[in-house]
Amino acid sequence: MAAGKSGFEIPEQMRDFAEKSVDQARKAFDDFMNVTQQAVSKVEDSASAMQTGTSDVNRKALTFAEEQVDAAFKFAQEMVRAKDMEEIMSLQQGYLHKQMETLGEQARDISDTATKAAQDAAKSAKS
Repeated sequence: MAAGKSGFEIPEQMRDFAEKSVDQARKAFDDFMNVTQQAVSKVEDSASAMQTGTSDVNRKALTFAEEQVDAAFKFAQEMVRAKDMEEIMSLQQGYLHKQMETLGEQARDISDTATKAAQDAAKSAKS
């Protein structure tokens, strides 16, 4: 044995192999973390888009509820002022007709808004 050397020495090829293995493992881990971060970002973007869409639907629903209550109060005021049964029937028929039209329009509007929100969330998830 030479002076200053221990009895066991790791061959250079083995050290090179171990170093390359560590480098490859590090690269694989870094790649995994990048993909994971991208996936988390997509989920966050999708959730954000869906939350925005949900807020839009909620605001519309609240606005529509206010409009319905306002229409009901106006109808009640007209009913109180009615002079006879014929006028009451006419007011009621007009009110119901108008409410059916309004509800149909509002349902379409809410549906369109919800569909757009779902599409925006899906686009965020894909990109």
